[in-house]
Amino acid sequence: MPLGDEKNGACDRSIYVNNPHLDSMKDDILYHFNLGKSTHDLPAMFGDVKFVCVGGSPWRMKSFTEYIAKELGLSEPNAEFPNICEGTDRYAMYKVGPVLSVSHGMGIPSISIMLHELIKLLYHAHCTDVTVLRIGTSGGIGLKPGTVVVTKQSVDSVFQPRFEQIILGKPVVRSTELDAELAEELFQCGKDLAEFETVIGNTMCTLDFYEGQARLDGAFCSYSEEDKQSYLSEAYAAGVRNIEMESSVFAAMCKLSNLQAAVVCVTLLDRLKGDQLTSSHDILNNYQQRPQVLVGHYIKKKLNAYKKS
Repeated sequence: MPLGDEKNGACDRSIYVNNPHLDSMKDDILYHFNLGKSTHDLPAMFGDVKFVCVGGSPWRMKSFTEYIAKELGLSEPNAEFPNICEGTDRYAMYKVGPVLSVSHGMGIPSISIMLHELIKLLYHAHCTDVTVLRIGTSGGIGLKPGTVVVTKQSVDSVFQPRFEQIILGKPVVRSTELDAELAEELFQCGKDLAEFETVIGNTMCTLDFYEGQARLDGAFCSYSEEDKQSYLSEAYAAGVRNIEMESSVFAAMCKLSNLQAAVVCVTLLDRLKGDQLTSSHDILNNYQQRPQVLVGHYIKKKLNAYKKS
């Protein structure tokens, strides 16, 4: 079993798991997926996966599956895509061709649980050369609503590119470095599409939606509008262009696992101008399609390149 090394870069695109205890386990139950190493033929089910797209909402990931199936010519009229995780209500998972779509819920704890089991699933399935892309929504800083942000670095609430977790009572800090070449490729895809504005910038990952993001409309607020504007201006000066709640642990865990990864989120509002979503449902729905369109274009482009090589 290849073991990842937090200090040394990986030399290939195999999936790394950083847990020597897995060797001695007779089975590995992926509880929150309702899958298991001994109960399911994971290599047969998932061995051809090359792209994994993750997002918060089960509905959004099913929608993406239907979209990418049409883009890749893998969809038949009235095709149904079953939820592979239908035995659990924690996450939803769909597959079409080499593309796996998985929901991750909201916030660092939820996506962390999903990623642990996703990484082990890809490892047990003997997948190689996998690219993982988070598609989602965010609050923008100094950007017009509907702008798609490809994350350069995920930073914490003091604008540092790191993810800190308490393990056995001690803080462990991990890098949130993302693949710069992949980010540039995705940015170029946005330019090629020319359907909406796409930028590269830092993404601030927070621990909650309200106070952690300097909102004034939560149940509690101990700061002023001026305090909020000052903080968000500091974030902008540090290169932050959007705010969400999953990118730091996503980047850290993908890096540890030798997974090429990127974060692509649309901004639903400019946080310098307000805290609440006032756009119509139709406009917001259009915005939410944009990361799907960009990532779909990227996947289609890469698969076409594979066919030619």
